Amino acid sequence: MNKLVVGNLVHRPLRSVISVFAVAIEVIMILSITAILMGKLNGFKDRTNGIGMDMIVRPSTTNNFVGMSPAGASIKVAGVLAQVPHVAVAAPVNIQITSSLDNIYGIDFKSFNGLLPFTFLSGGPFQGPYDIIVDEYAGEGKKVGDTLQILNHPFRICGIVEHGKGGRKFVPIETMGQLTGTEGKATAFYLRTEDSPKYEDDVKKAILAIPGMETYTVLKTVEYLDMVTPARLPGFNIGLEVVIGIAVVIGFMVIFQSMYTAVMERTREIGILKSMGASRTYIVSIVLRETGLLAAAGIVLGIAASFALSAILQNRFPTLDFVINLPYVWKSVVIAFAGAVLGAFYPALKAARKDPIDALAYE
Repeated sequence: MNKLVVGNLVHRPLRSVISVFAVAIEVIMILSITAILMGKLNGFKDRTNGIGMDMIVRPSTTNNFVGMSPAGASIKVAGVLAQVPHVAVAAPVNIQITSSLDNIYGIDFKSFNGLLPFTFLSGGPFQGPYDIIVDEYAGEGKKVGDTLQILNHPFRICGIVEHGKGGRKFVPIETMGQLTGTEGKATAFYLRTEDSPKYEDDVKKAILAIPGMETYTVLKTVEYLDMVTPARLPGFNIGLEVVIGIAVVIGFMVIFQSMYTAVMERTREIGILKSMGASRTYIVSIVLRETGLLAAAGIVLGIAASFALSAILQNRFPTLDFVINLPYVWKSVVIAFAGAVLGAFYPALKAARKDPIDALAYE
């Protein structure tokens, strides 16, 4: 039977190749969209951990992606938070997102650097109101003293730092307020506590007990990052399921048409097999084995192509956060294989039901 299966596939090379590529495209679509979406989430979490904060305090109107929320709190709140027992550092940040989806951090350098110091590759802290600190990716091809245009204003690069401190571009918080109409405002406050996490619960209770701050959201960093998951992001899982659904339909239809056409072309061959005593189960098994072989080849090709694409994009665009999620590799294997088998099931049954006399008489 195995020789017969391989012989049938080799006898129709173009159809076999198209079927393999259809399954491969299905796998690539699933892994690529999850690599982009999950990569963005994981990249956000890694950069947030790199800030060095233990807790985040934000107005109740601010969402989990603070860069997409208005700066609605007074910077003076940082001074109040700094007086809370066991708070070592309270750093206000004014984060704005540009039209190119670029997060710009407005920071008070002393307090923000107090959370976890910047690692300067060249240059140093702000020297003037229109200085900017960039990480090595945002500053690629540039040097200290060069000009960078952001927020419709030229900034002088005063320092280039290692990536992983939340954002990639940092400007003085006062300048951010002037350019965005949010003078004296902050999006959130990052806290470093003494002997973390020992006093974090006490700090949270103390902050919420301060008059006027009862409505603020106070979260440990772990709690904050746990909220940034696909299940808690509106539309995330829906978008993912839509793409996976489209991929499954593509694979299903191509396999269905390929195997249906193959069954129609092999009517006499099926008649001969049945006249020699082949059972319906045997005929179905042949068709499904062919499909399984095509699906396996397509899955291997799709996974290999996805990892190759990931390596190329990571090398070409290091800030893209295109990282293949290993659990979705197994999901894509199951989805692609199941879709292919389902696509071949009706053609297999049709072949098994053929009357051997009619099949032998077929021209």
